[in-house]
Amino acid sequence: MRHYRIAAIPADGIGPEVIGAGLEALAALAARAGFSLTVDHYDWGSDYYRRHGVMMPADGLAQLKSADAIYFGAVGDPEIPDHVTLWGLRLPICQGFDQYANVRPTRILPGVTSPLRDVEMGDLDWLIIRENSEGEYAGHGGRAHRGLPEEVATEVAIFTRVGVERIMRYAFERARARPRRLLTVVTKSNAQKHGMVFWDEIAAHVAQDYPDVTWDKELVDAMTLRMVCKPKSLDTIVATNLHADILSDLAAALAGSLGVAPTGNVDPQRRYPSMFEPIHGSAFDITGKGIANPVASFWTAALMLEHLGEPQAAASLMVAVEQVCAAGIMTPDIGGTATTADVTRAVVEAIGGSNQAA
Repeated sequence: MRHYRIAAIPADGIGPEVIGAGLEALAALAARAGFSLTVDHYDWGSDYYRRHGVMMPADGLAQLKSADAIYFGAVGDPEIPDHVTLWGLRLPICQGFDQYANVRPTRILPGVTSPLRDVEMGDLDWLIIRENSEGEYAGHGGRAHRGLPEEVATEVAIFTRVGVERIMRYAFERARARPRRLLTVVTKSNAQKHGMVFWDEIAAHVAQDYPDVTWDKELVDAMTLRMVCKPKSLDTIVATNLHADILSDLAAALAGSLGVAPTGNVDPQRRYPSMFEPIHGSAFDITGKGIANPVASFWTAALMLEHLGEPQAAASLMVAVEQVCAAGIMTPDIGGTATTADVTRAVVEAIGGSNQAA
């Protein structure tokens, strides 16, 4: 029997609720799909910070390294500055394991209504590729003359040829594997004449190796307009760390809710474990109310299964999710009245009744 070791880090806010739901679905699926899971649970996050002064132990990466994949909940706490939580847990894992490709599929699920007028299922079906290791989130910069009138703060965006070329090649490969073979490169080279012009030049260079992929270029501000007004004109999208972070949140909202949006932080070379997480954040405003949407966690689990080499199981999980959404069993963020437990129970039951498991 195929066996996988999963490191579960539920972390903050609704993270434990949705990761718990996802693990229930994975257990049900594994029983039917011919593989087994060992789940190692880690209590790292903001509560851990309150006890120990750090978000995770110093040897955290070493503890995670033997996992086949990491299943991550959310990070952030209203009582702790966001830069402390993010740079204390999520970003050290992404950068420490060189998970340089952040993969964010977005489409309208059955039963879910997009806020866009006259846009239905199939009209919005995107794959956003975010550079995940450098760019605006490289962490370089500093502050000087603190507290004085001349205080200065710098935040340096880092673009390396290795970093930009590898994410471009990854994006072209993913675009090539999709039916439309269409890639849009997002930039801001009219205003950022060094890093973004460099980004554009490397995109044009890499494109020569992919003559079967149609590609175009869009300034990031114009891209927001195109996503809203011409969603059918887009398919695969690649952008910098910051630009794709913002655009993917817009994409999730246009598809119905942040509660249905998954993410994979991927090391394509598989030197280290990749990390999979829903993008909705810790959502402390609904924490503990039992109404957090677990769909993003289920879809995230499907991305993890694909990465682990279980595509049929991943497809079966998504079929179950789509059946449940189509039946109207949805949480309030997408217009339903169901609880987290209701949706989870329905998905597990749909998995049990599916004939499509591997």
